[in-house]
Amino acid sequence: MALTLKDVAKDLGLSIVTVSKVLRNHSDVSAKTRKRVLKRIEELDYHRNPMARGLVTGRSYTVGLVVPDLLHPWYAEIAKGLCRLLRKQDYGVLISSSEEDPKLEREGIEHLLSRRVDALIVASSQTTVESFRRIEGQKTPYVLIDRKFAGLEANFVGVDDELIGQMATEHLIDCGRRRIAHIRGPQVSTAAGRLDGYRSALIRRGLAVFPGYIVGGRQGDEAGEARGYEAMQQLLRADPPPDAVFCYNDPVAIGAMQAIWEAGLRIPQDIAVIGCGNVRYGTFLRVPLSSIDQNSAQLGVKAAQLTLRLMESAPARPKTVVLQPKLVIRASTQEPDGER
Repeated sequence: MALTLKDVAKDLGLSIVTVSKVLRNHSDVSAKTRKRVLKRIEELDYHRNPMARGLVTGRSYTVGLVVPDLLHPWYAEIAKGLCRLLRKQDYGVLISSSEEDPKLEREGIEHLLSRRVDALIVASSQTTVESFRRIEGQKTPYVLIDRKFAGLEANFVGVDDELIGQMATEHLIDCGRRRIAHIRGPQVSTAAGRLDGYRSALIRRGLAVFPGYIVGGRQGDEAGEARGYEAMQQLLRADPPPDAVFCYNDPVAIGAMQAIWEAGLRIPQDIAVIGCGNVRYGTFLRVPLSSIDQNSAQLGVKAAQLTLRLMESAPARPKTVVLQPKLVIRASTQEPDGER
């Protein structure tokens, strides 16, 4: 028969409340008592029963995470950062992938709510706020990450996407490029912000914004390389073709680079390429990829911290946490001297 919290407390001659406080890392316990309890728990090989714990506290001690794509390394980094922190606070994480499909996302949210998660963290692919009104109706705390909705007052953790577009475009201008294209993302706030930043940087630096240099391609983050490849093929047919391209994210940039090489052109001598996300393998590509680092692991940590606070007590007003991006320059934009 499995040991219970009551058994552990009786063995130590302490109250159940005291042992529980030690397990919850509560500060209202002396260091001596804490050490004694933890030592005995290890000796007894005691494991908490989450179902029993939930009956007492009214919580499931699980958090739901909904992302557009589990294969995208940027979302994997976010998940890693938030899971690590939540695990330390004894919360499990249930993960759902929407595959950039609003219907699948709504179904995933409903499933997580039926599992009585204590909170939700969502990078949404939806165009309406209906699901979030339902979450609010169930009094479940939630945090939007990466993507937000105009007119929806919600807790949000993300990056300044307009600044991302500005930084990437201005870097290409500083590299001497003048025909700068943009492969945009899906119809979500991140893509809109980066497009706005791209346009504003060109205008501020006295360059024209050519509509034919802004292309989309296949939808869905999971199809990033294919979108970049198809969009770059379209850009290469422009007259004149661009001499640089800012891509919505790194998978899109990798697809664009493949199309450039297949056309017999050089990177960056003929066309410079910059992405966004700073994926780990960007350094190991045939031509290492310049990118905008969104600090994905820290974004996950900040989302977890905010979620933990919400589960303890709801703030009077939703909180917004905006991280600052960083330019990472590699060979895809910075050509050797004298080769252009």
